[in-house]
Amino acid sequence: MRNIARWILACALLAGSTAGADEGADYGVAPVATLRSADLSAPTPRDVPGANTIRTAELRERLRAADAARPLLFDVLGGEQHDSLPGAIWLPGAGRGNGFDDAVQAQLARLLQAATKGDAGRAMVFFCQGTACWLSYNAALRAVALGYREVYWYRGGIEAWLAAGGQLAPLRFSWRKPAP
Repeated sequence: MRNIARWILACALLAGSTAGADEGADYGVAPVATLRSADLSAPTPRDVPGANTIRTAELRERLRAADAARPLLFDVLGGEQHDSLPGAIWLPGAGRGNGFDDAVQAQLARLLQAATKGDAGRAMVFFCQGTACWLSYNAALRAVALGYREVYWYRGGIEAWLAAGGQLAPLRFSWRKPAP
C-alpha cells in the first residue's frame, strides 16, 4: 500500500512539474512578512523577507559540502508520508498556524534548537511541493522570526528537484504534527 502511495505522489508531482519546475517564475506576488493562512496552494512570491531563496543548482552544490557545512533540509509538505529530497526531515504542519506566537512556532523552536544544536548560524532549507506552495514560505518566515540567520527557501521544491533529474528518498525523521 505504501508503494502505491509513493507512486501516486510521484505521478502527481511529475504531472505538476512542468508548471512548478520554473523556480524563478515571477507570478507578480509581493513578498509578505506575515504567515499566509488560507489558499496555501497558490503562486508564491520570489523571495521571503529575511531569508534567501535557493535554486536547485546551488542547493545541489551545498549538499556536496562536508557534514557541518551541509544545510539541514526540512520538507514541510503535508498529507501522507512521501519520498522527498535525500536526507530531508519531514515537518508536516510547520507551514500552518496563526502567528509567530502559536503552538506551531513553539514546537518548531524546540526542533530547530535540537537539529542545529543551538547554532543560529546553521544553514537550513525549507521546501514543499513547488512554486505554488506557501507552506515552505511560511516555515522559512517562522525560522527567521526565531532568529536563525542562514534560512533558505527552496521555492522550486520537490517539483524542481525532480525536473532537474534529482532522486527522491524516504524521509529521515518526522515530528508529530502540531495542533493548530
